[in-house]
Amino acid sequence: MSSPLARPRALAVRRLVSPGLLFALPFLALFAVFMLWPLGQGLWMSLTDASLSAHSPSFVGAGNFTEAFRDAEMWRALGHTVWFTAISTVPLVVVALGMALLVHTGLPGQWVWRLAFFAPYLLPVGVVSLLWLWLYQPDLGLYNHLLDALGLGQLAWLSDESVAMWAVALTTLWWTVGFNFLLYLAALQSIPDHLYEAAAIDGAGAWRRLWSITLPQLSRITVVITVLQILASLKVFDQVYLLTKGGPNNSTRPVVEYVYDVGFTGYRLGYASAISYIFFALVVLASAVQFAALRRREK
Repeated sequence: MSSPLARPRALAVRRLVSPGLLFALPFLALFAVFMLWPLGQGLWMSLTDASLSAHSPSFVGAGNFTEAFRDAEMWRALGHTVWFTAISTVPLVVVALGMALLVHTGLPGQWVWRLAFFAPYLLPVGVVSLLWLWLYQPDLGLYNHLLDALGLGQLAWLSDESVAMWAVALTTLWWTVGFNFLLYLAALQSIPDHLYEAAAIDGAGAWRRLWSITLPQLSRITVVITVLQILASLKVFDQVYLLTKGGPNNSTRPVVEYVYDVGFTGYRLGYASAISYIFFALVVLASAVQFAALRRREK
């Protein structure tokens, strides 16, 4: 016979090993193997002088982090990342809102507009970059041809330091704006019709309904889209690497590409890990600030 003390213990174990936990175990196992373990391994690597060369890594403590904070190139790459985020986030929000408003107003052939606006987002980055490399060609590209037709001078889209980052931002806008457009369109369709009907009875015109009903109703989704877009822009790498490889003169190199260059070109995996964790901490801090502002706005 089981003792009276054993029964509560068995009951506690049964409650702990619940069906929900059993269903979650496969995910938790994969999460631990592919997320937690690499995070811990990367953190340990950032405390060593690990390299792609054959020598075994040695523990250096906070030496990599100290060097990173003194690295002018890292701060320059971080500045490029912030600048790209600033010049890409605003158009990606505003243009997506304009596209959603145009489709929602009832343009003829709405499915065509929806397909045209969202289709670029489905393309892989390699296809997008190759397409825009052709468009940016100095002599044969479409954009310089249009500038010539307008009587304006040609631009060195990807080889001029003052223009290259704008060219990357323009490519990113065309490629990814469709996702934000879809979110805005779904939010527009969820606005109750009786709000517009009441405003029309009161004599409100189209612009008044836009400013007094539509935009306030979209404020929550606008904050969400802005937060998501900032986080996505901070992690930019693919299109920059394929279009400019960080050039000219490293004027478009973001911090993620700098981590790649240090780790896989300079063979300094430990130092690259330290830079990536510094950047990770900055992204987490920026996310925390944005979500705190979002919660404060909801109150």
